[in-house]
Amino acid sequence: MVKCPRCGYENSSTAVYCDNCAYLLTDSEGNRIDNSPRVSSWNISFAKKIVIVLGIIVIAMLLFSFIYNNTQPSHEDSLNLITDNGTVHKTASYPYKAVIEYEGSWGAKMGDPNYLVSEDGHGTKSFVLDCAAWDRVSISAQKYDYGEGELHVKLLRNGEVVAENSTTNVTGAVVVNYN
Repeated sequence: MVKCPRCGYENSSTAVYCDNCAYLLTDSEGNRIDNSPRVSSWNISFAKKIVIVLGIIVIAMLLFSFIYNNTQPSHEDSLNLITDNGTVHKTASYPYKAVIEYEGSWGAKMGDPNYLVSEDGHGTKSFVLDCAAWDRVSISAQKYDYGEGELHVKLLRNGEVVAENSTTNVTGAVVVNYN
């Protein structure tokens, strides 16, 4: 009996090909092909190969994730402005502040014109706006109590007034746009 090196089927001693898988058991001169197991560095089971490949993929993903996370700028760095000549202008994380001054009740919408935040209040209040240094900023405020006092709106950037507007009209509305 001759054992097939491919599938392990026991063939008759006169068989030229394996009766099970058609593997060549003799060469062209009729000599038996050496059926001894070959030593190979890649002679491992299919399941082990899958585990090795999956392990390599997981390690590659972890390495990529580590490198990606460590090369991204921080939130504060992402708000910096880089000019054409490569210089970096650092800004505060949220450089804009809105100040609304009025003795009565008022309502306002403020921030990036695409993402305005609504606030209602009474008296003088200030708000830090969630806008980066290069964003357009808009503030729209209106009196709710029809009072005769002055409604004054200021926009500050890094502590300095960059735009302001006011009204004394009883139904007054004030709009401030910057950038």
